[in-house]
Amino acid sequence: MNCDQLLLHPRVSAALRRVQLKSVQDVVCASAPDLQRLTGLSNSDVQQLITAAAAACRRHPPITAQQLQHGVSGVRLGCPVLDRLLRGGLPVGGITELAGESGTGKTQVGLQLSLSVQYPAEHGGLGAGALYVCTEDSFPIKRLHQLIGEQVCLRSDVPADLVNSLRFSDHVYIEHAADLDSLQVCLTRRARLLLARGLVRLIVVDSVAALFRAEFQADDWLERNRRLLTFSSMLHHLSQEFSTPVLCINQVTDVFSQSHNSMGPSSSTVSPALGLAWANQVMVRLMMRRLQGMVIRGEQSSALRRLEVVFAPHLARDGQDTAVWTEGLRGVESWTSNRK
Repeated sequence: MNCDQLLLHPRVSAALRRVQLKSVQDVVCASAPDLQRLTGLSNSDVQQLITAAAAACRRHPPITAQQLQHGVSGVRLGCPVLDRLLRGGLPVGGITELAGESGTGKTQVGLQLSLSVQYPAEHGGLGAGALYVCTEDSFPIKRLHQLIGEQVCLRSDVPADLVNSLRFSDHVYIEHAADLDSLQVCLTRRARLLLARGLVRLIVVDSVAALFRAEFQADDWLERNRRLLTFSSMLHHLSQEFSTPVLCINQVTDVFSQSHNSMGPSSSTVSPALGLAWANQVMVRLMMRRLQGMVIRGEQSSALRRLEVVFAPHLARDGQDTAVWTEGLRGVESWTSNRK
């Protein structure tokens, strides 16, 4: 974008022409003191220039915490207990991260949301399918079919005729990305095409850390962060342009000192992977962990888990005990738990 297209005071526009500063990108990449020294403008004029350039680069206005609290539609999990914790489910217009150790139930959440998004808005969905991007393991197709078969049990709030009329498996689009280049192609081409056609309204990446850990060594942190920011920027643009929730499942790293664990639950000995560079790109951070205990319901039993809100602009820092049943993930408010 050219600086001539910005709404600026004539004095500022004349100064830019005089020093041949034409590109908005050149403005946003320079510091305020450098711009002031180069153009000879006052501090207030430079601030006006920076504000106008930044606004021109921003494709969509930011979503405020107040909007999230009062009616920005999202995707519900389908469990009233967990939906209360999340104030209605996964929000649109940003990245939601779900981190945790292996076996805590993160993929269960991704699968459950991939089905919930297909319900109409009055039942907590968005009336479209989901794009599920696998970067580690093969897609758990057997578990997906099991969840589909149990939707009437999980979603007792939805008329059974409506549940049975939905062709869930036809609207979960599965992609496997073996490296960062294939992941970028998937997001820039496949995802954009599916979103533009209205076929999907949810993107799940499972998991975000796998490729970045595999392709970069410790001393490659600068290039890793650059690729990480490029990846997150693509997700943000897709989420905002198409009003689409994005769920990124993440791995964790061990924490040896609680003073270094500000990005995770205070009681946890692990922290989400990829550090502050990634944490600053996330709007909502959730974590799952296994607890010492079992939950019994009829003939089924499940290891006790806990879903925790680490940070979010519209949610309190809170948590809820959960269990994984045949029909999916549920809160355990009404179940009996036998702790070891």
